[in-house]
Amino acid sequence: MEEIIEKIDRVLIKEELKQATFIRHTRKCNNEIYVIEAHQSPNIMNEIGRLREIAFRSGGGGTGKSVDIDEFDLMTPPCRQLFVWDPEEEEILGGYRFILGKDIKFKENGLPRIAMSHLFEFSQDFIENYLPYTIELGRSFVALEYQSSKAGAKGLFALDNLWDGLGALVRIYPQTKYLLGKFTMYTEFPVVGRNMIMNFLRIYFPDRDNLIKPHYPLDTTVNDADFESLFCKDDYKKDYLTLNGEIRNLGANIPPLVSAYMALSPSMKTFGTAINDEFGDVEETGMLITVEDIYPEKRARHIESYSEDDVL
Repeated sequence: MEEIIEKIDRVLIKEELKQATFIRHTRKCNNEIYVIEAHQSPNIMNEIGRLREIAFRSGGGGTGKSVDIDEFDLMTPPCRQLFVWDPEEEEILGGYRFILGKDIKFKENGLPRIAMSHLFEFSQDFIENYLPYTIELGRSFVALEYQSSKAGAKGLFALDNLWDGLGALVRIYPQTKYLLGKFTMYTEFPVVGRNMIMNFLRIYFPDRDNLIKPHYPLDTTVNDADFESLFCKDDYKKDYLTLNGEIRNLGANIPPLVSAYMALSPSMKTFGTAINDEFGDVEETGMLITVEDIYPEKRARHIESYSEDDVL
């Protein structure tokens, strides 16, 4: 395990912010959202990589390297980095990396050169009819300092701020029909609880079109009759309350990003779970959001609130 690099000098970061692409102000907390590429903003990239590694290690994942920067951050064309900047504290609050479907290149073996290819296999239907209109998302993080209750409102709205950024991307790139990504569960999460969540996802967010599947799927099925009868399977709200209660009884909580994705769209597809052996053996579940199916209140909050006239 390598020692994580030191915090990047704020003078260097603020200098690069002048050249970064400003996207919007957040609706809450008056933060700012930017997009950069690693080659153009190496100091910001290093700070993002530093914060990602700290956040992921704290949960039991991470690369184990001094900074979380990989081939997908540096390739041509690279994944771009969307991040939230707190101008008051001069800190990066959190971020996503992303790549547009039109920018995705293919390897000699015909596989798309995206991070999910390491864990998941894509059908020809998905490659031809979905991928060109997709934004692949990855490396979602909130800086450790903003995960604490001590951060107050800025911590409370950290994920909400990030989704303001995703909503802006959907407006800036109107050809986007889908958001593709993964959510992570760490090895310390109770196995029984994990299997409950996966069973719930299979019931309410299945991939009936067989678009994507893990290369080596993790077995999360349960043969216990009592467990199988836990959900009524025809009332989402009732079953979600049951799931939430059972997870709390185990001394845990449904991971925030999992809950957030489930509350985003009724038509979300999930694609099974795989162990990421390059990231601390965390368990990663693939998902696909159809933009036009996002709940109206979420569209209004994060997408329709974006304005091209928003300037610094």
